[in-house]
Order: sequence, then C-alpha cells, then structure tokens
Amino acid sequence: MTPIKECLINKSTKVNPVWLMRQAGRYLQEFREIRKSNPDFIKLCLNHTLAKEITLQPIKRFGFDAAIIFSDILMIPYGMGQTVEFKRNFGPSLGALELHKLESVSNKDLTEKLSPVYKLLSNLKNSNDLKNKDLIGFVGAPWTLLVYMVNKVSPKNGLSQDFFKDKILINEILNLLDRFIKIHIENQIKAGATIIQIFDSWAGLIQEDFDRFLYKPTLSLVNHVKKMGVPVICFPRGISDYSKFSKIVKPSMINIDYNVNPKTIIESIDIPIQGGLDPKVLLSDEDNLKKETNKYLEIFKHHPYVFNLGHGILPETKVEMVYKLVETVRDYK
Repeated sequence: MTPIKECLINKSTKVNPVWLMRQAGRYLQEFREIRKSNPDFIKLCLNHTLAKEITLQPIKRFGFDAAIIFSDILMIPYGMGQTVEFKRNFGPSLGALELHKLESVSNKDLTEKLSPVYKLLSNLKNSNDLKNKDLIGFVGAPWTLLVYMVNKVSPKNGLSQDFFKDKILINEILNLLDRFIKIHIENQIKAGATIIQIFDSWAGLIQEDFDRFLYKPTLSLVNHVKKMGVPVICFPRGISDYSKFSKIVKPSMINIDYNVNPKTIIESIDIPIQGGLDPKVLLSDEDNLKKETNKYLEIFKHHPYVFNLGHGILPETKVEMVYKLVETVRDYK
C-alpha cells in the first residue's frame, strides 16, 4: 500500500507522506524550458506526451509520494465548449457563455475533447517512476467552475456585480457541471487515477446559500468518487468552517489552507488532514522552513496527515528549498 493510502485508508500516523500542489510548474527550470516553446497552455495540457514529462519532473527530482497530473480545472469549461485562454501576466480568460451550446454537448463530446487527459493517465499508471506512489487526478468543484464560467476571469478582485442576476442560468450551469464533472472523474479513474482531489479554489467567496453552492454540489461529487472505490480529497480553500464541511461532505481527507490554525483544526476534525504550510515559507530561509515544517509535523504527529501546502507552490520558489522541505519531512521522527 502506498504511503498516502496508509494514511487515508489505514489512518496510519507512522508515515509522513509528502507532495505539493502545483509541484509540476514554473519553479522548475525544466518546466520553463518546455513552456518557452509551448505558449498555449490549453494545448500543452492536451499534449499527453509533454504532459507526462511535466507530471514526472518533480517526481524524478524530489521523490514525492504522489504525482498529480499536469492539467487544469478549466478543462471542464473547455470541454463544454466555452473558450478558455490563459493570458500572460493575467491568467484565465473565458469566452461568451451560450447556454444552448453548453446544453447540446453530450457526454461523448466531452470525453472525446478531453481524451488526451485520459491518455496521459493511462500512460502514467505503469510508469516505473510511480512505483509505490499515487497518481492523483483532479477536478474543480462546481462553485469554482461556475465562478470562472460566469465571471469570465479570476475573481481575485471580486465577483462581477451582476454575477447572481440570472438565477436560471446559474441553476442550469450547476446541473450541467454536476453531470460533466462526474464524467471527467469517471474517465480519470478508469484511466488510472488512484486518488481524486476536488479543488474549490474560490469557496471563500461564498457568503450565503452554503448548501446550494458548497455542501450539496461537493457532496454529490464525493459520493460519486467513493462509489468508484477511490479516495477523495477536498480543498475548499478559504472557508471559515472546515469542521462543518468535513462533517457534511465527508471526504476521505481534507486539505486545509494556510489561514487555518492547525492546533485548532485538529481538535475538530477526525478525518485525515492534508496541507496547511504557507507557500511563502519556501521563500524564506532554511532555518525558518525547517521550523515551520516541523511545527505541522509535530501538531499532526498523532493524526493521519499528508504534508502539503496551504495553496500551490509559488513560481519564484528555489528548488533548493523544496529539497530541504522534503528532507525535513523525511527526517522527522
């Protein structure tokens, strides 16, 4: 059994598995070299040969306990026919939302359009580099995908004023997303994913109707993954009550963000926990990194815990600091 499965399934506290969100990314020189000649991000994600190489880059360097596929949560809107572009120094930009076109997309259409993602997984599952390691597939949660599809751009400066104006549109999109995300999950598991992570990157923007936007949609996905016999990790970033979320949604493991007090959270959550370290700690010095890393390991010493960050690794991170982090986790007793 893999170290992460020991933690997830057997609730072992004797292992300290480690992987990092966005571990395949811009902080790696080898990734930047590939990116130079592949400026179209969506096309790069759909190039299963290069995506395999990118997925394995951090495994070969650092020996993480899991590979997470090189892909993006916005593959679903793309697969549904909405234009998705990634603009330099801006981020994602989505095109016009035409409901009748979205409704005309079949399960087969989505599967065919995203087939390189599944080819990537099937090519990875028997890789020698992944022996005794997990292969993580992932999706965006319905709320976060709804935000991107309706808002058209990252909501880091807030949602558009008329975001909630068309309630019928929002309901229809949520229904479509439930269907298509489940198809994407099924296809990833069939292709070789051993764990699914659900990223709700903008969950912290929800101010009301938590059942409608957060709990019920995510619970529907979690139950679907569990029916397929695969563990599921949830990361509802920025929410105020991780304990309530865990009790209602019941994921196999919950990923906490860096604003969560680990000493408090361990008292209210009885399922395995992942993450928490502020990615900015990797921009500090080695002594501080070791101190902060050991802090999390000590707090969760008697609780099933997978070491990770409270958000994705930052592009300006030095690889030497990642080596030091992994060494610190491995050496912890």
